[in-house]
Amino acid sequence: MELGWLLWGAAVLLLLHVLMELSPAVNFVLRIGFYYLLCIVCSALTAPVCLLVNGGRTVKNMRIIKTVVKTFKYFFGLRFEVKGLQNFEVEGPAIIVSNHQSILDMMGLMEVLPDDCVQVGKKELMYAGTVGLIIYLGGVIFINRKSTTSAKMVMAEVAKTMATDNVKVWVYPEGTRNCTGDLLPFKKGAFHLAVQAQVPVIPVVYSSFTTFYNPKKNLFTSGKIKVEVLPPIETKGLTSDDVSDLTDRCFRTMRETLFRLSGSPSEAKDSS
Repeated sequence: MELGWLLWGAAVLLLLHVLMELSPAVNFVLRIGFYYLLCIVCSALTAPVCLLVNGGRTVKNMRIIKTVVKTFKYFFGLRFEVKGLQNFEVEGPAIIVSNHQSILDMMGLMEVLPDDCVQVGKKELMYAGTVGLIIYLGGVIFINRKSTTSAKMVMAEVAKTMATDNVKVWVYPEGTRNCTGDLLPFKKGAFHLAVQAQVPVIPVVYSSFTTFYNPKKNLFTSGKIKVEVLPPIETKGLTSDDVSDLTDRCFRTMRETLFRLSGSPSEAKDSS
């Protein structure tokens, strides 16, 4: 009886392997499904550990979460090449901004996330089951993107939290996922916050995922992701009148870096 189940299991696994090799759509669905399952199961197992070790919602839980998520890359054959981590070593709080490409960004985030750093995320994530629970325990700051007034109030509180708790804040200035190999125009909220708090902006750029991940083409294979932490951009002495220039400067720098890391020198030249 047990041998029969083993043979059936082996046959199913072999069939899935053949389907994944023959059909990009099947390969994509199975790999994405496994990614979701991994997130759900690991979140459920990690949440009690966070509660036992740190007692509740705190940015300190990110150390535990980061340790777990950093193992995900081995399941999907992803490799990270990281440069510039020393640029996180600024005294006091800072705003960290990075490009936002897909649901896989979480792996890239945890690969380089500095200590005492909280993320800003959309409010809907809070209701994502065990995943919502674990990011809540990790101290993620939730924003209602549909309400400008609510978002501004939350960002004002973030400024106070940065000063009192001496933490860094990670923001995706594009505001939504964008897997085109380019950047969307930046929203100014993060830069208003940096100027208001008079803290530096630290850009982080991930190379384009499009060579190994593209939902429109049912593409999800192994690949290498280049990550570069750029030098901090100071905001001391800047006022609200300088926010647009600060936003544009950061956008241009990150876009040129994105094209360079992704091997698109001609596009980088065109953007300058």
